Order: sequence, then structure tokens, then C-alpha cells
Amino acid sequence: MTEIVKLTAESRERVGKGVARALRREGKIPAVLYGDKKDPLGLAIAQGQVTRLYNSGRALSTLLDIEVDGKTHRAIARDLQLHPVTDVILHADFLRLGKGATIAVEVSVHFINEEASPGIKRGGVLNVVRYNVELICPADAIPESITIDLTGTELGDSIHISSVALPDGVKPVIQDRDFTVATIAAPAGLKSEANAEGDDADGEEGEAESDSEE
Repeated sequence: MTEIVKLTAESRERVGKGVARALRREGKIPAVLYGDKKDPLGLAIAQGQVTRLYNSGRALSTLLDIEVDGKTHRAIARDLQLHPVTDVILHADFLRLGKGATIAVEVSVHFINEEASPGIKRGGVLNVVRYNVELICPADAIPESITIDLTGTELGDSIHISSVALPDGVKPVIQDRDFTVATIAAPAGLKSEANAEGDDADGEEGEAESDSEE
């Protein structure tokens, strides 16, 4: 079941830098709620609420119920603006989500069963190309993560998005190519051995050719 985080906000009519600074002095963060073919709504939210959302590590992929003056809006955070030095949250943008809406979100990738990978047992290294994958999801069914099973993977194997089991109704944003999520790379030692074996084979062939010429 998709987790829904509840936020409580106040509506605000006044905008501008002066108003925003005043709100921050009061421990509130200026924000805006937009989308779903409705007028934007200015908000003021207690700083602690937005900070907890940010610290969750899933701020931009967590479904929200924002209560404003007794009315609840289903939404998702689209942008959290941070102070360039202190990392204090200065402003937040939230997107309204209508019934049946889909949304593009970044979802983290988790890997399991490394011990069941013959390639890793031989000394191979899991080379993660994408720690997060951007997916198009139903707004009410955003996965917390996607899981990739490494069972049976060999040295040199590439894991493409087409081989990843995605939840129903979920698809990658990138549709024009089967992109790589991770590979099982050979360690430097194995690569050196392979190169050395190739050099030896070339040398033997060269000697055989010289003998035949004599």
C-alpha cells in the first residue's frame, strides 16, 4: 500500500520576497500548490513538516494529503528550494494530483541475492549504472523502490530495464531504448589474466608461422 504523508498548511494571499522572509522568521515555509487545471494556491507550512519530508529521502516521490483551511488536496512535491550554504528549505512547490493521474518520479533501485551470482562469486563487481530510475506511475501506486535479483548473473552480464519486473501500470520514462541499470564487471586481476592469455596465444601463433617459413 502506498504511504500517504499528511501535511497541514495555511493559505496565503500575499506573495513576494518580503512576505516569504517574514514567514521564515515565524518558522514557516512559503509554498505553492498548482496543477489539475486549477488556480495556484499560495501556502505557508510549518518548517518542521517539510524538513521531515525532505529528510525521508523520498520527498519527490511521496504521496501527500495537504490540508488547507479544512480541505484536503492530494499532491506530490515537485521542488524543494534549499539555501545554497545552510541547506535550509526556503520554498516548496507541490503538484495537485487529480483522480486517475499518472506522474513521473525517480525510484531507487535495490539489488538482492548477490551471494547467488556466479559472476560475483568469481570475484566480479556489481557496477551500478543507475541508482535511481525515472518511472511513470499511477499517482496512487508509486513504488518505494524497484528490486533486481542477481541470482544466476555471470561475469560480463548487463542488466537492462526490460529484464526488471515493474509493478502493474508502471513503465520507464525512457521508452526509446533498453537502457542498462547495472553490469557484473570483471575485476582488474581477471582482466589482466585474460589479456595475458591472449598475448601468449598470439605469441605461439607467431612462432608457429616462423617455423613453417623456415
